[in-house]
Amino acid sequence: MNRHSQLQQLRQTEQFDLCIIGAGATGAGIAIDAVLRGLKVVIIDKNDFASQTSSKSTKLIHGGVRYLEQAVKKLDWEQYKMVRKALKEREILLKNAPHLSRPLALLTPCFSFIESIYYTIGLKMYEWIAGSQNISSSERLSKKEALELIPELKKKRLNSAVLYYDGQLDDARYCLALVQTAVEKGVLAFNYIQANKFVKNEDTGRIKTLLAQDLLTGEDIQIHAKAFINATGPFADHIRKMANSKMKPRIKVSRGAHIVLPKKFLQGDAAILVPKTDDGRVIFMIPWQDHLLVGTTDEEDQLSENPKLEDYERTYLIDYVNRYLETPVTEKDVTSGFAGQRPLLEAKLHTALDSETKSLVRDHEVEIDKRSKLVSIMGGKWTTYRLMAKDTVDMVQENVLKQSVVECTTDQQVLFGGEGYLFDDWKILVNKYNVSIEVAQHLMKKYGSNAGKVLELSNKDADLKSLLVAGHPFIKAEVVYAVRHEMACTKEDVLLRRLGLALRDADAAAKAEWYVEEVLNVEGSGDRG
Repeated sequence: MNRHSQLQQLRQTEQFDLCIIGAGATGAGIAIDAVLRGLKVVIIDKNDFASQTSSKSTKLIHGGVRYLEQAVKKLDWEQYKMVRKALKEREILLKNAPHLSRPLALLTPCFSFIESIYYTIGLKMYEWIAGSQNISSSERLSKKEALELIPELKKKRLNSAVLYYDGQLDDARYCLALVQTAVEKGVLAFNYIQANKFVKNEDTGRIKTLLAQDLLTGEDIQIHAKAFINATGPFADHIRKMANSKMKPRIKVSRGAHIVLPKKFLQGDAAILVPKTDDGRVIFMIPWQDHLLVGTTDEEDQLSENPKLEDYERTYLIDYVNRYLETPVTEKDVTSGFAGQRPLLEAKLHTALDSETKSLVRDHEVEIDKRSKLVSIMGGKWTTYRLMAKDTVDMVQENVLKQSVVECTTDQQVLFGGEGYLFDDWKILVNKYNVSIEVAQHLMKKYGSNAGKVLELSNKDADLKSLLVAGHPFIKAEVVYAVRHEMACTKEDVLLRRLGLALRDADAAAKAEWYVEEVLNVEGSGDRG
């Protein structure tokens, strides 16, 4: 993950098989899949890796209980198929990056006997669809059992609950691990390179070159490739129009907002699923990295590169926390918050399309423009990123490169930091580097089997074992490691995505900014990363 040396390779490469635009989960997944099939690949993003949708999720690996409910109520086969695919993928995501993902128990509070039967049946169906990939059996809990599991629940009105299991991931670092794995296999990967214009063959209209610019240096870059893939999520229509001005928009943007609260409001390991709000949404309250993550809202939005958490969204989410948890939450308790945009796919024929984004299917489609041959992967969700990548590379090999389709093997590809990972190795870190248990366990969950490499930096400078900011387990060595080895180029790259401190506690991140900026200056503003 050395940006400078990779740029030198980029300048020396005459032609790639694939140029992927967009380095979120899907683009990074395509890069791994393609390189494992023997293709020469470059991937670029105008911002940082996972800087948009892929780092602003609810941090869940799930089939989608809500989609299953819609599938049953509306007898919608497409919704059902998507749930089935996602539940199969859930197991693969958990297996391939054990340091960045884990099973998660979710409790659904019920306020009547009828309600508990309804959700018990629904979640048993969810479990049945998962089949051999199911994490653990769901079960109906009495009021007493529910309160033993989550004592913070409001006792009034509670009748019973249903417990089921899904998965949780560190989304930004999971995406980074995809990029790191791809680079290990031979992919050239770049953040802060913007796609500006396609150059086409005058006779066929097919794209042959991408004119791009390094936004850090201002350098103009030409990328020649046999195939170009648009994996820009909510921004897919922009790249589609850049390739062919006659293409009609296909992406509808859905907005999701989250707030983060101190762990004291929900201290155990089990999450809460609010299965239905007054306006028909679903809300999760999830223990997440020693904090409580609450979200998500779901409403149609205008495309934005920097969506902000709005005051009304914060108020809305706090209101639902207070309906379900005993200790009152106020706006002063919110330590951080974020909003993201999801790319929902409009039907090809713009006819009877539901205007409410919360009822649109989160499935995907691979489109090949007949003239320019631009390949666009659109729609989808985090949990199905690997399937989206597989379908894309299959289509590219068969229809653009005109090759025999090589078998996809990403279901067996353990990601960077997952090889030989044992969480209990935190004990080795404590003994070898004399750090606290909290710091050692935190490093194992962030870096997996590479946690020791972060601490090795302290061999030359013991101060790097110091806490970055009081009250959080992050250490100074992580900042240096992010800049040197993880291509972090800005303070936002470090605090939002490599460490994730800003998502947990915005005030703490602000206090750490001076140190991050100092490291960036010393390390050459990302040149070594």
